[in-house]
Amino acid sequence: MPYERNEQLFRVTIRGKFTGLDDAGRAAVLAAGGTAYTEAGTFTHDQSVTVFTFRCQVPAGPDDGQDEAALGAMVALEAHGHPHEILHLAVTDMRDIKIRPKGRRM
Repeated sequence: MPYERNEQLFRVTIRGKFTGLDDAGRAAVLAAGGTAYTEAGTFTHDQSVTVFTFRCQVPAGPDDGQDEAALGAMVALEAHGHPHEILHLAVTDMRDIKIRPKGRRM
């Protein structure tokens, strides 16, 4: 059965903790909340806004690999300007994900 290739991008998930987040930073994190992967990135967090998961999508160039994607996501995270420490980073190359065409069942 044929498969379609997915989008030309990476999805990067960064888990971390905030270090010294002030009230304005806390409000900004709450405003940037969500579970979608976007180029600017979205945050999910614990109730006290101490630990976070940052989801970011990074466009994939023809020669880009996981290192370039990780750097792109870290730049997006840094753009938010919140003091943080990265605990874990995971990269998914969406070009490697195969999608079965709709309407066909095995």
